[in-house]
Amino acid sequence: MSAPSAALRAARDPYHLGHEPAAGVPEFSGHGGGGPAPKRIVVGYGFWVFILSDVVMFSAFFATYAVLLNARAGGPGPRDLFDLHMTAIETACLLTSSFTCGLASMAVSARSLIWTEVALLLTGVLGAAFIGIEINEFVRLVARGAGPTHSAFLSAFFTLVGCHGVHVSCGILWLGTMMAQFAAKGFRQDIRHRYLCFSLFWHALDIIWIGIFSGVYVIGVVTG
Repeated sequence: MSAPSAALRAARDPYHLGHEPAAGVPEFSGHGGGGPAPKRIVVGYGFWVFILSDVVMFSAFFATYAVLLNARAGGPGPRDLFDLHMTAIETACLLTSSFTCGLASMAVSARSLIWTEVALLLTGVLGAAFIGIEINEFVRLVARGAGPTHSAFLSAFFTLVGCHGVHVSCGILWLGTMMAQFAAKGFRQDIRHRYLCFSLFWHALDIIWIGIFSGVYVIGVVTG
């Protein structure tokens, strides 16, 4: 008896389970049509999911602030409390740190340890300056009796801006860890994957701060 034809085998087993693939059909390994994705893509994609979850959280804080903007319990409003000059300096520090972070990414691609460390150091210094100005603002507001417990508006403000400040502080600690790892272990692939995640995180914080600066400080001072 002759062996069954290829067409008959395909009709009996269209997905080629237990049989050799039909002629002209490529055979793949791993998951999906072309095998598993590279680790760099998997790590980047997974971290984007984390960043998007952070964006959802900040969106809820923005919405809460917008709802409670006029819930001041007879206390001062944005025009009375916010100093746009200092906030503009604060914003310049953070945006410049995003530029130096980009320079660090270029240095990592070029495998230049000196320039990587210099760019990351500048990023950390600018981030620390941002945090210092923010802490000074919070201390000034509390000294004026405009702390987070004074009104719902101030509670929403301190929560939104303070949560962003906590993220920047964690980013500075992460940056220091990356500097130490580059210095000790060089440009290994896993270290570069971690730096990719850090750079995504840092740039996302800049984007969120632009929303805070525009929606909370600028519009708040203009509208009162």
